[in-house]
Amino acid sequence: MFEILTGTGLAVAAGLNAYIPLLILGLAGRFIEVVQLPAAWSWLSNDWVLAILGVLLVIEIIADKIPVVDSINDWIQTIVRPAAGGIAFGTGSTSQTSVVTDPATFFSSNAWVPIAIGVLLALAIHATKTIVRPAINIATAGAAAPVVSALEDVSSVILSVLALLLPVLVVAALGGLIVGFVALFRRSRRRRAESRAIHV
Repeated sequence: MFEILTGTGLAVAAGLNAYIPLLILGLAGRFIEVVQLPAAWSWLSNDWVLAILGVLLVIEIIADKIPVVDSINDWIQTIVRPAAGGIAFGTGSTSQTSVVTDPATFFSSNAWVPIAIGVLLALAIHATKTIVRPAINIATAGAAAPVVSALEDVSSVILSVLALLLPVLVVAALGGLIVGFVALFRRSRRRRAESRAIHV
């Protein structure tokens, strides 16, 4: 049960920012004794992988705070975030993925199931983000982009840390995330309606 919550929290975090949960997983596997990555995912704690993830995270953080660029970045991330979600869920849940060594047995062993779940979870969050962000940018003339992006980054960090250390709180965090998305979307629609009324 806790493994599923851990995988879910990490996959959802990847839907917000692909690199935060992977970097946290890699650092935790490297420096926290209680976190042991499955053998198949131990490469996440490699020095080069951590450095590359760090650089990609910095680029993502900057690009996601600039109006218009953030939407272009979201389209580019349509492949990256779901893939990161699959890796994060596969790593976070103690599944058969950690013991599959023969690629020929990958599908017959059901090792792909946690990865597929992670991909779908991250894709759902990413799709929501991709739809909501342009509406918020239009409603606020781009002023809200850095604020919303920062909130997404913080949410991704919190979800990742909770998923690893207190997975039972992932459910509450997900509820808060959903409420936040709905509130942002409603506010952007209300502002757009108000601006139309002013121009009429």
